[in-house]
Amino acid sequence: MIPPRVVVVGDVMLDVVVRPDEPVAPTSDTPSSVRIGRGGSGANIDVELSLDGLDVTYLGAAGDDAAGRLFVEDLERAGVTATLQLVDASTGVVVAIIAESGQRSMMTDRGANRLLTPEHLQRHLDGSYDHLHVSGYCLLDDATRVGAVAALRSARERGRSTSIDVCSVGPLRRVTSDVFMNAARGATMLFANEEEATTLSGVGNVDDAIGELGLVFSEVMVTRGADGALTRLNGSTTHAPSLSRDVLDTTGAGDAATGAYLAARLKGHDVGVALRAAMEASAAVVKGLGSRG
Repeated sequence: MIPPRVVVVGDVMLDVVVRPDEPVAPTSDTPSSVRIGRGGSGANIDVELSLDGLDVTYLGAAGDDAAGRLFVEDLERAGVTATLQLVDASTGVVVAIIAESGQRSMMTDRGANRLLTPEHLQRHLDGSYDHLHVSGYCLLDDATRVGAVAALRSARERGRSTSIDVCSVGPLRRVTSDVFMNAARGATMLFANEEEATTLSGVGNVDDAIGELGLVFSEVMVTRGADGALTRLNGSTTHAPSLSRDVLDTTGAGDAATGAYLAARLKGHDVGVALRAAMEASAAVVKGLGSRG
């Protein structure tokens, strides 16, 4: 059986993950655990799809620098085809500060990602593929929204299924839910965490929020950290408990859940199986520092 072919559009990022070992000394040195590696929410999803046996191509923009080359090499080791637009800017960087609880705060420089052009995307969407996934970061930035919307429209016109991951609640609040929903409307599937789902829907209760989002998108998955995840499909909501126990760092956990869920659904598994796969992938990621590569 030929595996589903998936195109993912997203950011090209270098991740610098920092977990202080002691209280931060504001004007001095703080002993810390630091990891540097390939980042990018869409790329994390890409790797999960490839690990699950799908044929995956990644589209994004990078600088001609060491960070961009590291990104490509990492994806290629995971079996992903990286087709990047090289631009005259530095590859994006995100510094994630990890709290004792495992939650993180991120300082982001999108760099070259903001120069991704609609032409680069369309050139590589004229080929054969089964599903298009677009990282929400592309919709949350004015510089890349037009190209991302055009890519989604192109996929729909070709009869392909599509999905979007909201990605980050801070930028969502800045651009407003209305702007994001107008850009995302028409996608087949939506992925969000609980805070993103309630913000996007304007409903404070997650059960009501996923119901509202289920009126717009055919399938919605919402991750809830220690409370597991929910899926809304055909008017029915399915829940799966979290399988995470020892949480060191939550970086990439939602991306892993999204990728595992999407892979299972594209291979024809039902929602229950897909949710279980999502929780298993998330539990594997939170045990270590930095996202799974």
